[in-house]
Amino acid sequence: MAPGYDLVIVGMGSGGMVAAEFAAGLDLRVAVVERSRVGGDCLWTGCVPSKALLASAKVAHHMRTADEFGIGSVEPVIDRARVWERIRAVREAIAASDDNPDRFQEAGVDIFYGAARLTGPNEVAVTTDDGAVTRLETRYVLLATGSRPIVPPIEGLAEAGFVTSETLFELTDPPASVNVGGGPVGVEMVQGFTRLGIAATLLQKGPQILRKDDPALVDLLVAKLRGEGVDVRVDVTTTKATVEDGQKVVYGTENDRPASWRADEILVAVGRAPNVEGLGLEDVGIATHPRGVVVDNRGRTSVHSVYVCGDVAGRHMFTHSAAYEGVRAVRDIFFPGTGKVVASVPWCTFTDPELAHAGLTEAEARTAYGSGVEVWHQELAHNDRARADGVPEGAIMIVTHKNRIVGAHMLAPAAGEMIHELALAIEQDVKLSELSQFVHVYPTISTSIAQLAGEAAFGKADKLRWLIR
Repeated sequence: MAPGYDLVIVGMGSGGMVAAEFAAGLDLRVAVVERSRVGGDCLWTGCVPSKALLASAKVAHHMRTADEFGIGSVEPVIDRARVWERIRAVREAIAASDDNPDRFQEAGVDIFYGAARLTGPNEVAVTTDDGAVTRLETRYVLLATGSRPIVPPIEGLAEAGFVTSETLFELTDPPASVNVGGGPVGVEMVQGFTRLGIAATLLQKGPQILRKDDPALVDLLVAKLRGEGVDVRVDVTTTKATVEDGQKVVYGTENDRPASWRADEILVAVGRAPNVEGLGLEDVGIATHPRGVVVDNRGRTSVHSVYVCGDVAGRHMFTHSAAYEGVRAVRDIFFPGTGKVVASVPWCTFTDPELAHAGLTEAEARTAYGSGVEVWHQELAHNDRARADGVPEGAIMIVTHKNRIVGAHMLAPAAGEMIHELALAIEQDVKLSELSQFVHVYPTISTSIAQLAGEAAFGKADKLRWLIR
């Protein structure tokens, strides 16, 4: 039996790492159980490698389109093996520095490698590959076990073979063509692949990719993707996969008509499933549902010594959300009073341009509030910085209810950097007109936010015209 701890964290991905560092800084006795590699999906199979791929793809795209800026275009010579080598080098550099296990151990965090299982409300058993078991006594447990790619039940898929985000970046000889799904991962990758000379077909079940985002902005993005040569297919069902003449063939329907698609490889990117198996949750009376572990608005399970954060909590499957929830859980456990995981979580799909989202869509706002909803919209074609940079495709939309900001959506370069101002405004119940009181740097894309805020303020001023002397 290992010495007693204040907190045992299961999983050392995005949520677990931040929670462990925060807890260790409070001089708590902290242990982490990790079954694989410190850093989790974000470092090894998700955010970091995918953005490294997109960075290489963007360079290739700039070379092809340089004539638009008065510079001679050139078709880039792309060494895909070297691109993948760079992706792995970026991961390793982070793993050797910010995500280095030694850094956490020096901060006082004990790391145990193996499979974790709850054997009671205050005990975690860790089983190593050789079968040895260590039991950790603890006051509290924080589950941060993340999620994994969903593999759809398509006939012949397993036999044909496929890759997911967990295996894509381990390739040494990336394929010349792929089929992908239409979620955020698939959409990012299909643009990146196409720019790197990898012919890719995006197969989307239903009429719209990125179904949680504003449809008008998604339509603009689809037009941009197709303009770059991305083969976007919607209203697709997939029924079977085979290998024919050395290629993989996916069969199904498109708009209810029989169809098939050929590729050298199939990338399955249709969503993620929470990692709840093998944790012993049912043995200690903790309930689960298809999206993860059942928790209250404090992140607690029905066993109040066990908290959950990140993907396995089933709230938002984002790295930044996992980190936020992990810190909030530690705050709720060890500080007086209670904390709530209630913040409006923004997100971004890192296409080029980026598609960012915070709060409600227009449809959600009208359902929630009925009357009093307005949508403020400006296309980037009217933004001086966007025109100067040659990136006029896109728009900024702000959804208000009685002038208070309840949603924000943008398709723009660096939208993921800009969305935070509006996410904070939503969280603080700010009126759009109030943002006109802040001076935005010119020329920037964010001046479009200031212009929309100015429109709201001028409209308010117009109502007061009768007071002018």
